[in-house]
Amino acid sequence: MNSPYDATGLLMRSGQAGASQVTNPGKQWLATFASLAVGTSFFALWFWLLPSWLEFRVEPMGVAPWRWVGAVPSVLGFAVAVRCIWDFGWTGRGTPAPIAPPRRLVVVGLYRYVRNPMYVGFFAGWTGLWMVFGRATLSAIAIACAAVSGVALFVQLYEEPTLRKLFGVEYDEYCKNVPRWLPRMHAWTK
Repeated sequence: MNSPYDATGLLMRSGQAGASQVTNPGKQWLATFASLAVGTSFFALWFWLLPSWLEFRVEPMGVAPWRWVGAVPSVLGFAVAVRCIWDFGWTGRGTPAPIAPPRRLVVVGLYRYVRNPMYVGFFAGWTGLWMVFGRATLSAIAIACAAVSGVALFVQLYEEPTLRKLFGVEYDEYCKNVPRWLPRMHAWTK
């Protein structure tokens, strides 16, 4: 394509994926709002389900002081997830939900370091909350392992093939340069 515009009408600058200027800011804000709404719903669902499954006990005064260290990865992890939800809407003009995926491959911010920063952020957030409020029972550990395994399988069997069909060579190049779960030391630039 010789035009400076990609298929969604975004003007590409400096050849970097994700660096763009929108020709219709109203649609960009609508997509970002939709992404945040979907992300909030996802957060709410898991905050409703996981605490009972992981045997959380919310007794802030009864928690051993060392366990509050878990608040750091929790806050940072959930902040990472929220930032990624924002990027899905603002840059990708879509949501994290498979029914309304981004129209553009999101390769900005934390996505330049790891392909799945939203999942990594959620994992860190829940691990931190579990440190503070959870109980390490056999059933809670089994549920946590099943959830992590389910996410890994979902990514490998559904998300990655779907992204490969949607974005083709661009996604293949991204996969070759950015790891799935463990972040790179330096941001990837195209």
